[in-house]
Amino acid sequence: MRTLCASTLIGEFFVIGFAGLVAMQMTELSAATVWTVSGIAMLLSLLLCGMLSRPGGVQLGWVLQIALIASGFVVPTMFFLGVVFAALWWASVHYGRKIDEAKARWAAQSEAPGEPA
Repeated sequence: MRTLCASTLIGEFFVIGFAGLVAMQMTELSAATVWTVSGIAMLLSLLLCGMLSRPGGVQLGWVLQIALIASGFVVPTMFFLGVVFAALWWASVHYGRKIDEAKARWAAQSEAPGEPA
């Protein structure tokens, strides 16, 4: 799960950065405001890559997904991109857990007594 989720978060890192560039041109917000908000979101996406195996890591990822969708109020295209990344996040969590379970079953079968490893 961790690899799939981290890949999604790295993709979001770049999308947030590009959205910051667009927000500077499309809105009347100051560059400092845009880059403070974008920088915090970008930093959060990187930090979450390392927090995925800790309690609350996946939930914080969902918070980031909601924030990404909400950023569509500043850059309208982010409504679409936010939904796309939320779907990718769901798929990463859902299928990542299934892959982890399959790996655990395979490892348990490999270590079963009486069977050659």
